[in-house]
Amino acid sequence: MRISLTSVLVDDQEKALRFYTDVLGFVKRTEVPLGEHRWLTVVSPEAPDGVELVLEPDEHPAARPFKAALVADGIPYTAFTVADVHAETERLKALGVRFTQEPLAMGPVTTAVLDDTCGNLIQIASVPTA
Repeated sequence: MRISLTSVLVDDQEKALRFYTDVLGFVKRTEVPLGEHRWLTVVSPEAPDGVELVLEPDEHPAARPFKAALVADGIPYTAFTVADVHAETERLKALGVRFTQEPLAMGPVTTAVLDDTCGNLIQIASVPTA
């Protein structure tokens, strides 16, 4: 068993696609029209055949209150690994990304938390390689 898809609930798929590709640097993998919405996925350019992130519409009645509660409590919806949290934070800030948590070392892991502009907080983390 392996993970092939994971989702992030977004308030606007087009805005999310721009943020996740133009700002975060993911690459669009799949786009299939499904009426008002799309089956829309992005992947890491470092692993184009790896796990796909579905930019999932947040229209289920439970989705927006769930996301709002996480944001209110400062809890990231998901996390992505980066080589250097400090460098990535500076790169993203230069692109106008707002951070709710500056880089913070917690033992061997360094994390930061950003606002994805689509209703989510996203954690970026760097961990030492063995």
